Amino acid sequence: MSEQRKPFREPLHSSIDEALIEKLVRAFYAKIRADEELGPIFGNVITGDWEPHLQKMFAFWSSLTMLTGRYMGQPMMAHMKLKMVEPQHFDRWLSLFRETASEVCPPPAAEIFIDKAERVAESLKLGMFFKPDEAAAKGSPPPA
Repeated sequence: MSEQRKPFREPLHSSIDEALIEKLVRAFYAKIRADEELGPIFGNVITGDWEPHLQKMFAFWSSLTMLTGRYMGQPMMAHMKLKMVEPQHFDRWLSLFRETASEVCPPPAAEIFIDKAERVAESLKLGMFFKPDEAAAKGSPPPA
């Protein structure tokens, strides 16, 4: 009798699959493109065809939520080059992401995507804007 083995890595929730990820990413970036605050920032970086960026984001979210390992990029390095991005832009990004995930995903999946997005945003914000030497001199904590 052969025992059926479970995959080593499984999606964080059974409702998360590649189709849901694509639906979420496409809906989210449609909002980004239309947003008065974030649209111009993304438009300055992603000129012309958005499809390569969307494909990269499908792989990114697949890696985070389905543990596929498809994403091979370095998000911190990519974002460090964006000199027009300010800390408050991450708040707007998160607001749009939360809204979109809640509209597109079943509630348990939406919670997972939102949790991951919050962690990503916090990590990028800290990496881009927290200067330990300056904070120590001022006696201030990292940006929230």
